Amino acid sequence: MRKASVLLAIALTAMVAPGHAERPRYDGDAPIAYLIDMSSGAVLFARDADRRMPPASMAKMMTAHVAFDLLDEGEISLDQECTVRPDTWRQWHGPSAGSTMFLSPGERVSIENLLYGVVTVSGNDASVVLAECLSGTETAFAALMNRKAEELGLENSRFGNSTGWPDEGRSYVSARDLARLAIATIRRYPEYYSQFYGRREFTWGETMSGQPITQPNRNPLIGNVDGADGLKTGHTEEAGYGFTGSAMQDGRRLVMVVAGLDSYRGRISEATRFMEWGFNAWRSLQLVSSGGRVGTARVQGGSASEVGLVAPRDLAVTIPAGLASERQVKIVYEGPIRAPIAEGQHIADLVVETPDMPAQRLPLVAEQAVGERGFFGRVWAGLKSLLGLG
Repeated sequence: MRKASVLLAIALTAMVAPGHAERPRYDGDAPIAYLIDMSSGAVLFARDADRRMPPASMAKMMTAHVAFDLLDEGEISLDQECTVRPDTWRQWHGPSAGSTMFLSPGERVSIENLLYGVVTVSGNDASVVLAECLSGTETAFAALMNRKAEELGLENSRFGNSTGWPDEGRSYVSARDLARLAIATIRRYPEYYSQFYGRREFTWGETMSGQPITQPNRNPLIGNVDGADGLKTGHTEEAGYGFTGSAMQDGRRLVMVVAGLDSYRGRISEATRFMEWGFNAWRSLQLVSSGGRVGTARVQGGSASEVGLVAPRDLAVTIPAGLASERQVKIVYEGPIRAPIAEGQHIADLVVETPDMPAQRLPLVAEQAVGERGFFGRVWAGLKSLLGLG
């Protein structure tokens, strides 16, 4: 099989601007930083993005992702109840136990409320109760987290517990992996993402005087950046202050990670400035609408000699704001593609090349299914090839 590269003849294939479009620069304070535009897959900024670091409470993103996966598969339900084991309560009760949902020993709590406790208020008690409820033990749940990490291609991540609590270096993540995890959650489980990550506050438990306890979402972007709706903060003495965040403006979603900051206020200012830079210094240019036909690919051994290529979602390219730039768009696939081919199967990429930017690769899928050629068709194709007829 050889790689076929087909130039795409559409109106936006090439646009030449009077000046050269330089890549925007960002001078931030975070030792580790990463920003990606989900609309195009373009990495807008990366600083030490593959360095392994303690996850702190950002590990709870994987705890929630595993739960969303089980909900989606019908293995569990939001109204299913879990019991707070007295031993678990004792372990995660008190000022030295970190963030808490304020659960009580023996209390029965729905998975829905535990997820609010995990995501909205970063409760360590909620994370462990949920893990024990779903897998029997937190150790077994951590194994499930690691299987999911492998499935998602998180090459620099390992989870030793459901909370991100320090464990002598057994748990680690990278900024690139955290962004990849965030994107997977947003794309695979949009309804759960909206329900749990977008909540501004959560009320659970009571004070000594019987007053309900309401805790705000710690997301530093909420109230500071329009369209902010996720994801998780994290802090330990070893890790410093970190945050994985996302916001959407005018249909364009950015995902960011900052880590290793030295103060709570520094995390707020850095996260806000970083996300605003992403929206202001760059712009998204739509190339193809969802379902739009881009071209065709040759098929080998199929009931048809070619198959249409369509966009599985709105496809866009990210370029510096205020400047047009030269760009070349081409269809690339390993071809001819051997049948059978399923409708919607990812079989090609739209590759966009612009100056000063890594190539942006956007998926293209089969417009329709193509079955294998029948016996007589294969015989006729063999004769044609033997006779040099095509």
